[in-house]
Amino acid sequence: MRRALFTGSFDPMTNGHLDIITRASGMFDELVVGVIVNPAKKAMFTIEERVEMIREVTAHLPNVSVDCFEGLLANYVNGKGFDAVVRGLRSASDFDYELTMAQINSGLFKDGTESIFLMTRPEHSYISSSAVKQLAMLHGDFDGMVPPQIRDRIIEKSNQ
Repeated sequence: MRRALFTGSFDPMTNGHLDIITRASGMFDELVVGVIVNPAKKAMFTIEERVEMIREVTAHLPNVSVDCFEGLLANYVNGKGFDAVVRGLRSASDFDYELTMAQINSGLFKDGTESIFLMTRPEHSYISSSAVKQLAMLHGDFDGMVPPQIRDRIIEKSNQ
């Protein structure tokens, strides 16, 4: 059985994230969406809220599950025995960063775990969680950037 991990902060999840999850779920027997806990970042949503939202929008994908973790990615990957770590790429700058991280992780991952890069679809290439949060805080239009199931939650959080 081939198992993969797709990680991120998902604060909030975007249609770009969902597209990568959907495509990666078709490539592996099991895909775990790993929500990274980063205490250095001020999050819009709690870790529990993010996990719940991702579960809701991926419920139609039977081989996708959601987990959360903190600390070194390689420790989580090695402890769970993943075959691959999936990363989404929107731009050349994403590639530069992700390539460096993949090269570092190649020395830390055990058992031949591979980093797999999926290019975002062009219609999602401009979308980022940061942009969605900023648009929401400024009462801008972010329709089409996030799954409809979580749009109202973002608006509610941005009005607090």
